[in-house]
Amino acid sequence: QVQLVESGGGLVQAGGSLRLSCAASGSIFVINDMGWHRQAPGKQREFVAGITRGGGTMYADSVKGRFTVSRDNAKNTVYLQMNSLKPEDTAVYYCVVDLRISAVVAGASRYWGQGTQVTVSS
Repeated sequence: QVQLVESGGGLVQAGGSLRLSCAASGSIFVINDMGWHRQAPGKQREFVAGITRGGGTMYADSVKGRFTVSRDNAKNTVYLQMNSLKPEDTAVYYCVVDLRISAVVAGASRYWGQGTQVTVSS
């Protein structure tokens, strides 16, 4: 069993900042990639940011220069620092984690958080 617990969403005015956190727990052997997706009302879920175990990062063009993804491997936690927020950033944000549950199980599986609402008012 693997659990992902997200926190940090909320309501903020345009130009403001929020920090999301997602902690993984349970049957974890090793965590590979971690990241964030989001889904706005009436739209498909989209990639926001990702980070490898070694710290390599990737961002959607729409958030480059404003969002920063980071992780704490000792705490199995991924963060998303969101600055200069815009109304179009309003969405439910989901953390995503690719991990192996044991040394004898080859390959990684993807797990999703429950989602946290971010609302940016104009």
